[in-house]
Amino acid sequence: MSGELLLDTLLPIRWRDLDAFNHVNNSTYLTYLEESRLQWMLGVAGLSMDDRAVPVMVASQLNYRRPLLWPGSVRILLTAERIGQSSVTIAHQMVHPERQDELYCDGSVTVVWIDSATGQSVPLPQAVRDAM
Repeated sequence: MSGELLLDTLLPIRWRDLDAFNHVNNSTYLTYLEESRLQWMLGVAGLSMDDRAVPVMVASQLNYRRPLLWPGSVRILLTAERIGQSSVTIAHQMVHPERQDELYCDGSVTVVWIDSATGQSVPLPQAVRDAM
Protein backbone atom coordinates (compact mmCIF):
# COMPACT_ATOMS: atom_id res chain seq x y z
CA MET A 1 0.00 0.00 0.00
CA SER A 2 1.18 3.48 -0.74
CA GLY A 3 0.65 6.42 1.57
CA GLU A 4 1.19 6.88 5.28
CA LEU A 5 -0.24 4.15 7.51
CA LEU A 6 -3.09 5.64 9.54
CA LEU A 7 -4.30 2.56 11.38
CA ASP A 8 -3.52 -1.14 11.71
CA THR A 9 -6.29 -2.86 13.63
CA LEU A 10 -7.69 -6.31 14.24
CA LEU A 11 -11.45 -6.93 14.17
CA PRO A 12 -13.25 -10.16 15.08
CA ILE A 13 -15.44 -11.91 12.54
CA ARG A 14 -18.78 -12.51 14.22
CA TRP A 15 -21.20 -15.36 13.52
CA ARG A 16 -23.88 -12.81 12.61
CA ASP A 17 -21.63 -11.41 9.86
CA LEU A 18 -22.12 -14.56 7.76
CA ASP A 19 -24.51 -14.97 4.86
CA ALA A 20 -26.27 -18.07 3.51
CA PHE A 21 -23.01 -19.22 1.91
CA ASN A 22 -21.18 -19.23 5.29
CA HIS A 23 -18.81 -16.40 4.52
CA VAL A 24 -18.88 -12.76 5.55
CA ASN A 25 -21.55 -10.90 3.62
CA ASN A 26 -20.18 -8.32 1.18
CA SER A 27 -22.03 -5.45 2.89
CA THR A 28 -20.37 -6.30 6.20
CA TYR A 29 -17.00 -5.32 4.73
CA LEU A 30 -18.26 -1.72 4.74
CA THR A 31 -19.18 -2.09 8.42
CA TYR A 32 -15.65 -3.30 9.19
CA LEU A 33 -14.22 -0.30 7.33
CA GLU A 34 -16.58 2.07 9.14
CA GLU A 35 -15.43 0.68 12.50
CA SER A 36 -11.78 1.08 11.48
CA ARG A 37 -12.29 4.67 10.32
CA LEU A 38 -14.10 5.49 13.55
CA GLN A 39 -11.23 4.04 15.60
CA TRP A 40 -8.81 6.15 13.57
CA MET A 41 -10.87 9.35 13.96
CA LEU A 42 -11.23 8.82 17.71
CA GLY A 43 -7.43 8.69 17.90
CA VAL A 44 -6.88 11.95 15.98
CA ALA A 45 -5.68 14.52 18.51
CA GLY A 46 -7.82 17.64 18.55
CA LEU A 47 -10.70 16.20 16.50
CA SER A 48 -14.05 16.50 18.26
CA MET A 49 -16.92 14.32 17.12
CA ASP A 50 -19.30 16.94 18.59
CA ASP A 51 -18.21 19.68 16.20
CA ARG A 52 -20.63 21.13 13.72
CA ALA A 53 -18.42 19.80 10.91
CA VAL A 54 -19.07 16.07 10.51
CA PRO A 55 -17.62 13.41 8.20
CA VAL A 56 -19.89 11.76 5.62
CA MET A 57 -18.85 8.92 3.32
CA VAL A 58 -19.48 9.90 -0.30
CA ALA A 59 -17.78 7.09 -2.21
CA SER A 60 -16.50 3.59 -1.64
CA GLN A 61 -14.62 1.21 -3.87
CA LEU A 62 -14.07 -2.38 -2.75
CA ASN A 63 -12.33 -5.21 -4.55
CA TYR A 64 -13.33 -8.53 -3.03
CA ARG A 65 -10.28 -10.80 -3.42
CA ARG A 66 -11.29 -13.85 -1.33
CA PRO A 67 -14.01 -14.68 1.17
CA LEU A 68 -13.68 -13.96 4.87
CA LEU A 69 -14.66 -16.95 6.98
CA TRP A 70 -15.78 -17.54 10.54
CA PRO A 71 -14.33 -18.18 13.07
CA GLY A 72 -11.49 -15.75 12.82
CA SER A 73 -10.51 -12.14 12.63
CA VAL A 74 -9.36 -9.71 9.98
CA ARG A 75 -6.54 -7.17 10.05
CA ILE A 76 -7.45 -3.83 8.50
CA LEU A 77 -4.84 -1.40 7.25
CA LEU A 78 -5.85 2.18 6.50
CA THR A 79 -3.56 4.57 4.63
CA ALA A 80 -3.81 8.17 3.49
CA GLU A 81 -4.41 8.21 -0.26
CA ARG A 82 -5.54 11.78 -1.00
CA ILE A 83 -6.20 14.95 0.97
CA GLY A 84 -8.53 17.54 -0.57
CA GLN A 85 -9.97 20.85 0.57
CA SER A 86 -12.93 19.26 2.35
CA SER A 87 -12.36 15.55 1.81
CA VAL A 88 -9.96 12.68 2.33
CA THR A 89 -9.61 9.41 0.49
CA ILE A 90 -8.50 6.56 2.70
CA ALA A 91 -7.17 3.40 1.08
CA HIS A 92 -7.80 0.11 2.81
CA GLN A 93 -6.63 -3.47 2.81
CA MET A 94 -8.21 -6.35 4.69
CA VAL A 95 -5.62 -9.05 5.27
CA HIS A 96 -5.04 -12.20 7.28
CA PRO A 97 -4.05 -11.39 10.90
CA GLU A 98 -0.60 -13.00 10.56
CA ARG A 99 -0.01 -12.96 6.79
CA GLN A 100 -0.31 -9.55 5.17
CA ASP A 101 0.13 -11.13 1.71
CA GLU A 102 -3.21 -12.97 2.15
CA LEU A 103 -5.50 -10.22 0.85
CA TYR A 104 -9.28 -10.40 1.31
CA CYS A 105 -10.28 -6.93 0.13
CA ASP A 106 -8.73 -3.67 -0.98
CA GLY A 107 -9.95 -0.33 -2.26
CA SER A 108 -10.70 3.11 -0.88
CA VAL A 109 -13.33 5.29 0.76
CA THR A 110 -13.78 9.03 0.33
CA VAL A 111 -15.13 11.08 3.23
CA VAL A 112 -16.26 14.71 3.00
CA TRP A 113 -16.69 17.01 5.98
CA ILE A 114 -19.97 18.89 5.92
CA ASP A 115 -21.72 21.48 8.05
CA SER A 116 -24.35 19.42 9.89
CA ALA A 117 -26.86 22.30 9.79
CA THR A 118 -26.58 23.17 6.09
CA GLY A 119 -25.32 19.95 4.51
CA GLN A 120 -22.68 21.96 2.62
CA SER A 121 -19.05 20.91 2.50
CA VAL A 122 -16.65 22.70 4.83
CA PRO A 123 -12.85 22.86 4.94
CA LEU A 124 -11.18 19.74 6.26
CA PRO A 125 -10.49 20.07 10.00
CA GLN A 126 -6.86 20.93 10.62
CA ALA A 127 -6.57 17.99 13.05
CA VAL A 128 -7.45 15.56 10.22
CA ARG A 129 -5.09 17.29 7.80
CA ASP A 130 -2.29 17.04 10.37
CA ALA A 131 -3.01 13.37 11.11
CA MET A 132 -2.83 12.41 7.44
